[in-house]
Amino acid sequence: MTNQLVAALYTKETGLPKAEAYYKQLLLDRQIASIAPQMYHSLKEKGRLEQVPDFFSHYLKEQYFQTMQLNVFVKHETMQLLDAFEERGMEVIPLKGVCFAEDYFGSLGARKTSDIDLLVKHGHIDAAVKLANQLGFTGEEAKIPGHFHYSYSKKLPWSEIPLVVELHWDLLKESTAQLAIEEFWQASEPLGQYSSVKKLSSLHVFYMIVLHGWRHNLDSRKYYLDIIQLLHFLQDDLDFEQLINMSEKHKTRKRLVRTLSAVYQEFPFLHQLKPFPYQSSRKYLEFTSKQDGSNFYKKYTDYVDYQFFSYDTPSDTVKEIMAILLPSRKKC
Repeated sequence: MTNQLVAALYTKETGLPKAEAYYKQLLLDRQIASIAPQMYHSLKEKGRLEQVPDFFSHYLKEQYFQTMQLNVFVKHETMQLLDAFEERGMEVIPLKGVCFAEDYFGSLGARKTSDIDLLVKHGHIDAAVKLANQLGFTGEEAKIPGHFHYSYSKKLPWSEIPLVVELHWDLLKESTAQLAIEEFWQASEPLGQYSSVKKLSSLHVFYMIVLHGWRHNLDSRKYYLDIIQLLHFLQDDLDFEQLINMSEKHKTRKRLVRTLSAVYQEFPFLHQLKPFPYQSSRKYLEFTSKQDGSNFYKKYTDYVDYQFFSYDTPSDTVKEIMAILLPSRKKC
């Protein structure tokens, strides 16, 4: 339902839908809220807000400013954490979140975020936990066996939902990939005036965002928009050959190709924006679309196949299946 509107935001050739009925139907789509801030910011930047019905632009504006209000607070908490890392000379890289929104979407309010993700050196994880605790993140979330981050929450006086900081030492399970996280650190650069606070290279940002979308089965439009926005923002600065070579070394090629293929299939205009020469010929049904009787089986098999058979080696597939069937055997 959102495809035509998304395409119109990124290509001059695609006109915005004109029928009010289209926009009324769009508001019934539960996915619209997750990407409304991006839509508002993009339409406003391009001077096209007046080309959509007033009721729709008002909805987008409301979602944008709600996101802005939340993200202002999240940014304040993020900067407190980053300042504390800097003061202690502990290296840290913010992942996604408010920094990602400002750097790649162009506005603090242009992308919703609900927590703070930080990458720290594995040897510093205990010190990072202590630092987060000192700044009020004392609620220890349940540890997920086999995963690559610890989570701590902070109660907010004005919200029933606490703010969570996730302290990552990796980006994927070691059991199903050979991700060389040290390469991410080596390619990083200081963030702004910081020394210990770093930012990922553009290539690694894109790599991370695609893998993040894969990990969530592309089950929300926001994962598509993240990838599309980066393709639009980076374009010629993004080297697909380098990306694929890196993924082959890390045993993540299949995950990367399948995820990007699904996004390109769902949004064909991307072939003109930034051709992806490694695209899989396999046809995917959108996991988030309504499941009617005619394609329910295909969607289910797609989901299972995408979930369990997106690994580069059969042994990794077996490990993931066994991890689901026998969770008690996994170790932290």
